[in-house]
Amino acid sequence: MTLYEELVARGLIAQVTDENEIKTMINEGKATFYIGFDPTADSLHVGHFMALCLMKRLQQAGNRPIALIGGGTAMIGDPSGRTDMRSMMTRETIQHNCDCFKKQMERFIEFGEGKAMMVNNADWLMDLNYVEVLREVGACFSVNNMLRAECYKQRMEKGLSFLEFNYMIMQSYDFYHLYKTYGCNMQFGGNDQWSNMLGGTELIRRKLGKDAHAMTITLLLNSEGKKMGKTASGAVWLDPNKTSPYDFYQYWRNIDDADVLKCIRMLTFLPLEQINEMDGWEGSQLNRAKEILAYELTKLVHGEEEANKAQETARQVFAQGGVSENMPSTELTDELFRDGKITVADLLVAGKLAPSKGEAKRLIQQGGIMVGDSKVTDFGAALEKDAFADGVIVKKGKKVYHRFVLQA
Repeated sequence: MTLYEELVARGLIAQVTDENEIKTMINEGKATFYIGFDPTADSLHVGHFMALCLMKRLQQAGNRPIALIGGGTAMIGDPSGRTDMRSMMTRETIQHNCDCFKKQMERFIEFGEGKAMMVNNADWLMDLNYVEVLREVGACFSVNNMLRAECYKQRMEKGLSFLEFNYMIMQSYDFYHLYKTYGCNMQFGGNDQWSNMLGGTELIRRKLGKDAHAMTITLLLNSEGKKMGKTASGAVWLDPNKTSPYDFYQYWRNIDDADVLKCIRMLTFLPLEQINEMDGWEGSQLNRAKEILAYELTKLVHGEEEANKAQETARQVFAQGGVSENMPSTELTDELFRDGKITVADLLVAGKLAPSKGEAKRLIQQGGIMVGDSKVTDFGAALEKDAFADGVIVKKGKKVYHRFVLQA
């Protein structure tokens, strides 16, 4: 099986242009390709997994990845898949987020001379002359065609700003610049980016001639992958300081039965033959498949030692009803207590079991929180400081446990 055939078999490819050429280039390791990442936070999340794993697969086959950080386009904001306008970020925040991304990406791809590279489109977009862009780039785009793009249709009802309208032109210019500067001949992106990506391919061919081999490919369900990064309690980050290895493991261990084999195919590096043998698994076998998925992805992001620890902790918690010395825990400072008490809602926020008091209220009112062996139904419920002398275990839902102790 060729690499391209494997990508198809794993469910990673949705649409392509110039399929025969793409097959040849990927299979022969001749592609220099880029995937873009918006630096809207200081950590990547599980919604980026598909792109990161794809970059790793392609690099292993001899192709060269370019991780494009959208430091320049982040100053505008991508309207794709949104019904509201993104908030503006400062240059300092964007640069900090870019630095954090590279550290996390190094677990997936190898950077260095002749290997993967990271670029920031702020390096060329911020210096562009507006009139020059209008003449050299704007003239290549039809407003009628742009307005037919799905990414703009979604925003037209509530109002599409001229700022956002320029996003497609900026993203297209990225591909044009990378093609000329680094010989980047291929771009990958999610289904929601298809119109923007076609714009880049067309710009290269209009500016450099029909023989310019600029190719476009999209990843199946990548827009769904972005949603995968969000849960009821917030985002599932790749940064261990934001999402612990145990919580990361538990996220994958608790995914829906219908998604487990799909995720194993798309995100792990297990052989397809082994995965195909799982197709008929059901019942307790599906739980085993979820353990495999959780372990493989935790190992990929956090290393084998943390994956082993997370798996062992999860098994102990299940066997012992929530008790384990390696259980995720939070130390409570004196400042969190008022009159010697702390509300359960504040506990949930302090332990990152809920991103806000509003979400904590929802969890409590829906009966999803237990303190010890007691279900909490009162949003105003509070615990005395003395109760934490030996630690307090809070359970969210059926499988998320967290221990709270006083700061030493």
